[in-house]
Amino acid sequence: MSDFANYPSLKGKSVIVTGGGSGIGAEIVRAFAAQGSKVGFVDFDKQASKALVAETVGAVTFAPCDLRDIDALRAAFATLAEANGPATVLVNNAARDDRHDWREVTPEYWDERMATNLRHMFFAIQAAAPGMIEAGGGSIINMGSNSWWEAVGNMPAYTTAKAAVHGLTRTMARDLGQHRIRVNAVVPGWVMTERQKDLWVTEEALAAHLKNQCLPDPIEPVYLARMVLFLASDDAAMCTAGNFFVEGGSV
Repeated sequence: MSDFANYPSLKGKSVIVTGGGSGIGAEIVRAFAAQGSKVGFVDFDKQASKALVAETVGAVTFAPCDLRDIDALRAAFATLAEANGPATVLVNNAARDDRHDWREVTPEYWDERMATNLRHMFFAIQAAAPGMIEAGGGSIINMGSNSWWEAVGNMPAYTTAKAAVHGLTRTMARDLGQHRIRVNAVVPGWVMTERQKDLWVTEEALAAHLKNQCLPDPIEPVYLARMVLFLASDDAAMCTAGNFFVEGGSV
């Protein structure tokens, strides 16, 4: 493991991470906790989330929430703000890249995928931004995807939602910039989470993917967390409306 940077500006900051119970989100929670931040996260997997809180050293608070329910999202954010103070960092991480055949997509499934992968990001920003405005600034990091940049198939609702994340990022950067709130997108490649390994990573598929990367190594979740930390820190004070790629050069 590399000797990673420490960001003094993150110590004591109140942070909210969506989908923080597993995968990239859990790695982000651990990374902020190691920086001395007060980390609150939401997830609908109570078992995994409670296990993460138990194993993580630092100030970590979990609020159960199905982000497709916007009233529940707002209530969970209020709970975390009460515990840790209003967040000045929001990481919109929650998403699910379930595969689906375009022939079988119904209007109901399409709407559910938008609710799972896009809609909650806007309402999370809406819930967190007033506290950031009062605090004099903040950082919002939306997790995008390079799947649509690479024209990946077999999940059109997911790739459409993720493409829209970049539009949301840039327009909110404009709307919130006057309040010194920065809004950026992190763009992961194929990240080797346990979910990916369980469902889709095979020796053949990984070898084929790595041929398309400039770098020859699989992408581990820790590297997404490190980019998120940078964008949340004061080191990135003049970074906004940007796409920050962590994809090994595979675009």
